[in-house]
Amino acid sequence: MAPFIAAFYFFYFALIGVHIIFVPKLLSQVGYDPLQIGIIFASAPLVRFAIPFLFLRGFRLDQRTFFAALFLMGSSAAGFYPALEHFWPLLTVNILFGIGLALILPYIEVTALESIGKERYGRIRLFGSVGFIAVSLVLVEYLSTPYVGIGFLIAMALVTLVFGALIGLRQRHTAASECGEELCRFSVADHLPLWIGFFLMQVSFGPFYNFFTIYTTDHGVSLGTTVWLWSFGVIAEIVMFYFQGPLLRGNLLRLLQITAALTALRWLIVALFPSTVPMLYASQVLHAFSFALFHSAAIALLFHLYSARRLSQQFFFGISYGLGGFVGALGAGVLYQYTPPLLFVGGAVAAAGAAGAFRRYAKGTFTLRA
Repeated sequence: MAPFIAAFYFFYFALIGVHIIFVPKLLSQVGYDPLQIGIIFASAPLVRFAIPFLFLRGFRLDQRTFFAALFLMGSSAAGFYPALEHFWPLLTVNILFGIGLALILPYIEVTALESIGKERYGRIRLFGSVGFIAVSLVLVEYLSTPYVGIGFLIAMALVTLVFGALIGLRQRHTAASECGEELCRFSVADHLPLWIGFFLMQVSFGPFYNFFTIYTTDHGVSLGTTVWLWSFGVIAEIVMFYFQGPLLRGNLLRLLQITAALTALRWLIVALFPSTVPMLYASQVLHAFSFALFHSAAIALLFHLYSARRLSQQFFFGISYGLGGFVGALGAGVLYQYTPPLLFVGGAVAAAGAAGAFRRYAKGTFTLRA
Protein backbone atom coordinates (compact mmCIF):
# COMPACT_ATOMS: atom_id res chain seq x y z
CA MET A 1 0.00 0.00 0.00
CA ALA A 2 2.84 2.42 0.82
CA PRO A 3 3.99 2.94 -2.83
CA PHE A 4 0.44 3.79 -3.91
CA ILE A 5 0.01 6.24 -1.02
CA ALA A 6 3.38 7.86 -1.80
CA ALA A 7 2.38 8.29 -5.47
CA PHE A 8 -1.00 9.67 -4.47
CA TYR A 9 0.62 12.25 -2.18
CA PHE A 10 3.04 13.24 -4.96
CA PHE A 11 0.34 14.07 -7.49
CA TYR A 12 -2.26 15.34 -5.01
CA PHE A 13 0.10 17.97 -3.67
CA ALA A 14 1.38 18.73 -7.16
CA LEU A 15 -2.27 19.57 -7.86
CA ILE A 16 -2.43 21.71 -4.72
CA GLY A 17 0.79 23.43 -5.77
CA VAL A 18 -0.66 24.50 -9.12
CA HIS A 19 -3.84 25.67 -7.40
CA ILE A 20 -2.31 27.83 -4.68
CA ILE A 21 0.95 29.03 -6.28
CA PHE A 22 -0.16 29.77 -9.81
CA VAL A 23 -3.95 30.05 -10.05
CA PRO A 24 -4.17 33.30 -8.00
CA LYS A 25 -1.59 34.85 -10.32
CA LEU A 26 -3.46 33.51 -13.37
CA LEU A 27 -6.68 35.08 -12.12
CA SER A 28 -4.87 38.38 -11.64
CA GLN A 29 -3.56 38.16 -15.21
CA VAL A 30 -7.02 37.64 -16.71
CA GLY A 31 -8.44 40.65 -14.85
CA TYR A 32 -9.73 39.60 -11.42
CA ASP A 33 -9.14 42.07 -8.56
CA PRO A 34 -7.82 40.98 -5.11
CA LEU A 35 -11.27 40.88 -3.50
CA GLN A 36 -12.64 38.64 -6.28
CA ILE A 37 -9.62 36.35 -5.94
CA GLY A 38 -10.20 36.25 -2.18
CA ILE A 39 -13.86 35.31 -2.68
CA ILE A 40 -13.03 32.55 -5.17
CA PHE A 41 -10.39 31.04 -2.92
CA ALA A 42 -12.59 31.41 0.16
CA SER A 43 -15.46 29.44 -1.41
CA ALA A 44 -13.90 25.98 -1.45
CA PRO A 45 -12.66 26.15 2.18
CA LEU A 46 -16.15 27.21 3.32
CA VAL A 47 -17.62 24.12 1.68
CA ARG A 48 -14.83 22.03 3.22
CA PHE A 49 -15.97 23.32 6.62
CA ALA A 50 -19.63 22.40 5.99
CA ILE A 51 -19.04 18.89 4.63
CA PRO A 52 -18.08 17.13 7.93
CA PHE A 53 -21.39 18.12 9.56
CA LEU A 54 -23.21 15.93 7.01
CA PHE A 55 -21.38 12.94 8.46
CA LEU A 56 -22.90 13.68 11.87
CA ARG A 57 -26.27 13.12 10.14
CA GLY A 58 -25.58 9.60 8.95
CA PHE A 59 -23.29 9.97 5.93
CA ARG A 60 -20.18 7.81 6.00
CA LEU A 61 -16.75 8.35 4.48
CA ASP A 62 -16.56 4.88 2.96
CA GLN A 63 -15.12 3.61 -0.31
CA ARG A 64 -18.23 4.57 -2.26
CA THR A 65 -18.10 8.16 -1.03
CA PHE A 66 -14.35 8.25 -1.68
CA PHE A 67 -14.78 7.16 -5.32
CA ALA A 68 -17.55 9.75 -5.83
CA ALA A 69 -15.24 12.43 -4.41
CA LEU A 70 -12.45 11.41 -6.79
CA PHE A 71 -14.78 11.76 -9.77
CA LEU A 72 -16.06 15.14 -8.54
CA MET A 73 -12.52 16.43 -8.06
CA GLY A 74 -11.44 15.34 -11.54
CA SER A 75 -14.51 16.63 -13.39
CA SER A 76 -14.54 19.99 -11.60
CA ALA A 77 -10.82 20.46 -12.31
CA ALA A 78 -11.64 20.03 -16.00
CA GLY A 79 -14.28 22.74 -15.57
CA PHE A 80 -11.63 25.35 -14.76
CA TYR A 81 -10.69 25.56 -18.44
CA PRO A 82 -14.01 26.88 -19.87
CA ALA A 83 -14.82 28.86 -16.70
CA LEU A 84 -11.51 30.70 -16.26
CA GLU A 85 -12.60 34.15 -17.48
CA HIS A 86 -16.14 34.08 -16.04
CA PHE A 87 -16.51 34.84 -12.34
CA TRP A 88 -19.68 32.91 -11.42
CA PRO A 89 -18.88 29.72 -13.39
CA LEU A 90 -15.35 29.78 -11.98
CA LEU A 91 -16.70 30.23 -8.46
CA THR A 92 -19.00 27.24 -9.02
CA VAL A 93 -16.33 24.85 -10.28
CA ASN A 94 -13.99 25.93 -7.50
CA ILE A 95 -16.66 25.07 -4.93
CA LEU A 96 -17.16 21.62 -6.49
CA PHE A 97 -13.39 21.17 -6.59
CA GLY A 98 -13.28 22.00 -2.88
CA ILE A 99 -15.96 19.42 -2.08
CA GLY A 100 -13.93 16.71 -3.78
CA LEU A 101 -10.75 17.69 -1.98
CA ALA A 102 -12.60 17.88 1.35
CA LEU A 103 -13.55 14.20 1.13
CA ILE A 104 -10.42 12.72 -0.42
CA LEU A 105 -7.57 13.70 1.88
CA PRO A 106 -9.08 12.67 5.28
CA TYR A 107 -9.71 9.18 3.86
CA ILE A 108 -6.10 8.90 2.65
CA GLU A 109 -4.62 10.32 5.87
CA VAL A 110 -6.34 7.72 8.05
CA THR A 111 -5.41 4.98 5.58
CA ALA A 112 -1.78 6.10 5.76
CA LEU A 113 -1.68 6.25 9.56
CA GLU A 114 -3.35 2.84 9.86
CA SER A 115 -1.16 1.10 7.30
CA ILE A 116 2.28 2.65 7.93
CA GLY A 117 2.10 4.25 11.42
CA LYS A 118 2.82 7.77 12.58
CA GLU A 119 6.61 7.42 12.75
CA ARG A 120 6.86 6.32 9.10
CA TYR A 121 4.08 8.69 8.04
CA GLY A 122 6.43 11.63 7.46
CA ARG A 123 8.68 9.62 5.13
CA ILE A 124 5.69 8.76 2.94
CA ARG A 125 4.03 12.16 3.24
CA LEU A 126 7.21 13.90 2.04
CA PHE A 127 6.45 12.61 -1.47
CA GLY A 128 3.63 15.14 -1.46
CA SER A 129 6.14 17.87 -0.77
CA VAL A 130 8.33 16.60 -3.61
CA GLY A 131 5.33 16.74 -5.97
CA PHE A 132 4.53 20.26 -4.82
CA ILE A 133 8.04 21.52 -5.53
CA ALA A 134 8.46 19.55 -8.77
CA VAL A 135 5.35 20.92 -10.45
CA SER A 136 6.20 24.48 -9.44
CA LEU A 137 9.68 24.26 -10.97
CA VAL A 138 8.36 22.72 -14.16
CA LEU A 139 5.32 24.93 -14.62
CA VAL A 140 7.23 28.20 -14.19
CA GLU A 141 9.22 27.29 -17.31
CA TYR A 142 6.12 26.67 -19.45
CA LEU A 143 3.62 29.21 -18.10
CA SER A 144 3.24 31.19 -21.32
CA THR A 145 -0.51 31.78 -20.93
CA PRO A 146 -3.06 31.32 -18.11
CA TYR A 147 -4.55 28.36 -19.97
CA VAL A 148 -1.24 26.48 -19.79
CA GLY A 149 -1.49 26.67 -16.01
CA ILE A 150 -5.06 25.38 -16.09
CA GLY A 151 -3.90 22.51 -18.32
CA PHE A 152 -1.38 21.51 -15.66
CA LEU A 153 -4.14 21.68 -13.02
CA ILE A 154 -6.32 19.29 -15.02
CA ALA A 155 -3.45 16.86 -15.71
CA MET A 156 -2.48 16.65 -12.03
CA ALA A 157 -6.12 16.11 -11.04
CA LEU A 158 -6.52 13.20 -13.46
CA VAL A 159 -3.35 11.41 -12.30
CA THR A 160 -4.37 11.97 -8.66
CA LEU A 161 -7.73 10.39 -9.50
CA VAL A 162 -6.00 7.29 -10.89
CA PHE A 163 -3.80 6.67 -7.84
CA GLY A 164 -6.67 7.46 -5.47
CA ALA A 165 -8.78 4.87 -7.26
CA LEU A 166 -6.01 2.26 -6.93
CA ILE A 167 -5.83 2.88 -3.17
CA GLY A 168 -9.61 2.69 -2.90
CA LEU A 169 -9.69 -0.64 -4.77
CA ARG A 170 -7.06 -2.10 -2.44
CA GLN A 171 -9.01 -0.84 0.60
CA ARG A 172 -12.04 -2.85 -0.56
CA HIS A 173 -10.14 -5.97 0.47
CA THR A 174 -9.16 -4.81 3.96
CA ALA A 175 -11.30 -4.59 7.07
CA ALA A 176 -12.31 -1.09 8.13
CA SER A 177 -10.94 -0.10 11.52
CA GLU A 178 -13.21 2.88 12.05
CA CYS A 179 -15.30 2.39 15.18
CA GLY A 180 -18.88 1.21 14.83
CA GLU A 181 -21.63 3.80 15.09
CA GLU A 182 -22.58 2.69 18.60
CA LEU A 183 -18.98 3.17 19.81
CA CYS A 184 -18.17 6.45 18.07
CA ARG A 185 -18.39 9.64 19.99
CA PHE A 186 -17.17 12.89 18.53
CA SER A 187 -17.38 16.34 20.09
CA VAL A 188 -15.55 19.56 19.26
CA ALA A 189 -16.80 21.15 22.47
CA ASP A 190 -14.88 18.67 24.66
CA HIS A 191 -11.58 20.11 23.35
CA LEU A 192 -12.70 23.57 22.23
CA PRO A 193 -9.41 25.52 22.76
CA LEU A 194 -7.60 22.91 20.67
CA TRP A 195 -10.03 23.39 17.77
CA ILE A 196 -9.84 27.17 18.09
CA GLY A 197 -6.07 26.86 17.74
CA PHE A 198 -6.44 24.72 14.61
CA PHE A 199 -8.82 27.32 13.15
CA LEU A 200 -6.61 30.33 13.89
CA MET A 201 -3.50 28.58 12.62
CA GLN A 202 -5.04 28.17 9.19
CA VAL A 203 -6.48 31.69 9.21
CA SER A 204 -2.89 32.85 9.53
CA PHE A 205 -2.02 31.05 6.27
CA GLY A 206 -4.63 32.99 4.29
CA PRO A 207 -2.21 35.71 3.15
CA PHE A 208 0.45 33.13 2.28
CA TYR A 209 -1.59 30.58 0.34
CA ASN A 210 -3.66 33.10 -1.57
CA PHE A 211 -1.45 36.15 -2.04
CA PHE A 212 2.22 35.30 -1.47
CA THR A 213 3.01 35.11 -5.19
CA ILE A 214 1.14 38.36 -5.92
CA TYR A 215 2.59 40.06 -2.80
CA THR A 216 6.22 39.29 -3.58
CA THR A 217 6.01 40.13 -7.28
CA ASP A 218 4.22 43.39 -6.42
CA HIS A 219 7.25 44.24 -4.23
CA GLY A 220 9.71 43.69 -7.08
CA VAL A 221 10.62 40.04 -6.55
CA SER A 222 10.59 38.14 -9.86
CA LEU A 223 8.16 35.28 -10.46
CA GLY A 224 11.13 32.91 -10.90
CA THR A 225 12.57 33.90 -7.52
CA THR A 226 9.13 33.60 -5.94
CA VAL A 227 8.80 30.04 -7.23
CA TRP A 228 12.21 29.27 -5.72
CA LEU A 229 10.99 30.74 -2.43
CA TRP A 230 8.00 28.38 -2.51
CA SER A 231 10.35 25.53 -3.38
CA PHE A 232 12.80 26.37 -0.60
CA GLY A 233 9.97 26.23 1.94
CA VAL A 234 8.97 22.83 0.64
CA ILE A 235 12.57 21.58 0.86
CA ALA A 236 12.57 22.59 4.54
CA GLU A 237 9.24 20.78 4.89
CA ILE A 238 10.67 17.61 3.30
CA VAL A 239 13.63 17.58 5.68
CA MET A 240 11.29 17.94 8.66
CA PHE A 241 8.96 15.18 7.43
CA TYR A 242 11.95 12.83 7.08
CA PHE A 243 13.43 13.45 10.53
CA GLN A 244 10.36 14.31 12.64
CA GLY A 245 9.62 10.77 13.89
CA PRO A 246 11.42 11.12 17.25
CA LEU A 247 9.77 14.51 17.88
CA LEU A 248 6.32 12.95 17.53
CA ARG A 249 7.09 10.62 20.43
CA GLY A 250 7.25 13.68 22.68
CA ASN A 251 4.69 16.17 23.98
CA LEU A 252 2.38 16.83 21.04
CA LEU A 253 0.65 19.78 22.69
CA ARG A 254 3.96 21.52 23.30
CA LEU A 255 4.86 20.98 19.65
CA LEU A 256 1.63 22.71 18.63
CA GLN A 257 2.44 25.72 20.82
CA ILE A 258 6.00 26.03 19.52
CA THR A 259 5.06 25.67 15.87
CA ALA A 260 2.28 28.26 16.15
CA ALA A 261 4.65 30.76 17.80
CA LEU A 262 7.26 30.21 15.07
CA THR A 263 4.56 30.76 12.46
CA ALA A 264 3.74 34.17 13.96
CA LEU A 265 7.44 35.05 13.70
CA ARG A 266 7.47 33.84 10.09
CA TRP A 267 4.63 36.14 9.00
CA LEU A 268 6.22 39.11 10.78
CA ILE A 269 9.41 38.59 8.79
CA VAL A 270 7.43 38.61 5.53
CA ALA A 271 5.54 41.75 6.62
CA LEU A 272 8.70 43.65 7.62
CA PHE A 273 10.94 42.56 4.71
CA PRO A 274 8.65 42.10 1.67
CA SER A 275 11.36 42.83 -0.92
CA THR A 276 14.44 41.50 0.92
CA VAL A 277 15.05 38.12 -0.67
CA PRO A 278 17.43 36.70 2.02
CA MET A 279 14.87 37.46 4.74
CA LEU A 280 12.10 35.88 2.67
CA TYR A 281 14.23 32.75 2.38
CA ALA A 282 14.71 32.85 6.16
CA SER A 283 10.94 32.99 6.62
CA GLN A 284 10.53 29.98 4.35
CA VAL A 285 12.86 27.89 6.51
CA LEU A 286 10.18 28.11 9.19
CA HIS A 287 7.76 26.26 6.91
CA ALA A 288 9.35 23.11 8.32
CA PHE A 289 7.71 23.95 11.64
CA SER A 290 4.62 25.93 10.69
CA PHE A 291 3.39 23.29 8.24
CA ALA A 292 5.25 19.96 8.39
CA LEU A 293 5.72 19.49 12.13
CA PHE A 294 2.46 21.23 13.02
CA HIS A 295 0.43 19.12 10.59
CA SER A 296 1.91 15.81 11.73
CA ALA A 297 1.54 16.66 15.42
CA ALA A 298 -2.08 17.72 14.91
CA ILE A 299 -3.25 14.64 13.01
CA ALA A 300 -1.29 12.30 15.32
CA LEU A 301 -2.93 13.88 18.36
CA LEU A 302 -6.43 13.56 16.87
CA PHE A 303 -5.74 9.98 15.76
CA HIS A 304 -5.24 9.04 19.41
CA LEU A 305 -7.71 11.48 20.96
CA TYR A 306 -10.82 10.28 19.10
CA SER A 307 -12.12 6.79 18.31
CA ALA A 308 -14.00 8.21 15.29
CA ARG A 309 -10.76 8.65 13.39
CA ARG A 310 -11.95 9.51 9.89
CA LEU A 311 -14.55 11.88 11.30
CA SER A 312 -11.97 13.65 13.48
CA GLN A 313 -9.67 14.06 10.46
CA GLN A 314 -12.59 15.42 8.42
CA PHE A 315 -13.32 17.98 11.11
CA PHE A 316 -9.64 18.86 11.33
CA PHE A 317 -9.56 19.66 7.62
CA GLY A 318 -13.02 21.23 7.81
CA ILE A 319 -12.39 23.55 10.74
CA SER A 320 -8.77 24.40 9.96
CA TYR A 321 -8.32 24.25 6.20
CA GLY A 322 -12.06 24.78 5.67
CA LEU A 323 -13.41 27.48 7.99
CA GLY A 324 -9.93 28.79 8.77
CA GLY A 325 -9.04 28.81 5.08
CA PHE A 326 -12.29 30.64 4.25
CA VAL A 327 -11.77 33.35 6.85
CA GLY A 328 -8.07 33.58 6.00
CA ALA A 329 -8.64 33.90 2.24
CA LEU A 330 -11.47 36.40 2.54
CA GLY A 331 -9.68 38.41 5.21
CA ALA A 332 -6.48 38.43 3.16
CA GLY A 333 -8.41 39.67 0.13
CA VAL A 334 -9.90 42.54 2.15
CA LEU A 335 -6.54 43.44 3.73
CA TYR A 336 -4.69 43.42 0.42
CA GLN A 337 -7.42 45.40 -1.28
CA TYR A 338 -7.53 48.19 1.31
CA THR A 339 -4.44 47.98 3.59
CA PRO A 340 -1.70 46.02 1.73
CA PRO A 341 1.07 46.64 4.33
CA LEU A 342 -1.01 44.87 6.99
CA LEU A 343 -1.54 41.67 4.98
CA PHE A 344 1.02 39.51 6.79
CA VAL A 345 0.66 41.40 10.07
CA GLY A 346 -2.86 39.98 10.16
CA GLY A 347 -1.43 36.51 9.62
CA ALA A 348 1.01 36.98 12.49
CA VAL A 349 -1.78 38.05 14.85
CA ALA A 350 -3.83 34.96 13.96
CA ALA A 351 -0.85 32.61 14.50
CA ALA A 352 -0.13 34.22 17.88
CA GLY A 353 -3.77 33.62 18.80
CA ALA A 354 -3.37 29.96 17.85
CA ALA A 355 -0.33 29.64 20.11
CA GLY A 356 -2.37 31.14 22.96
CA ALA A 357 -5.25 28.73 22.38
CA PHE A 358 -2.93 25.70 22.40
CA ARG A 359 -1.32 26.97 25.60
CA ARG A 360 -4.70 27.32 27.28
CA TYR A 361 -5.71 23.82 26.20
CA ALA A 362 -2.44 22.36 27.49
CA LYS A 363 -3.00 23.97 30.90
CA GLY A 364 -6.44 22.42 31.17
CA THR A 365 -5.60 18.84 30.17
CA PHE A 366 -3.04 16.13 30.71
CA THR A 367 0.27 15.90 28.91
CA LEU A 368 -0.53 13.82 25.85
CA ARG A 369 2.19 11.64 24.43
CA ALA A 370 1.26 9.50 21.46
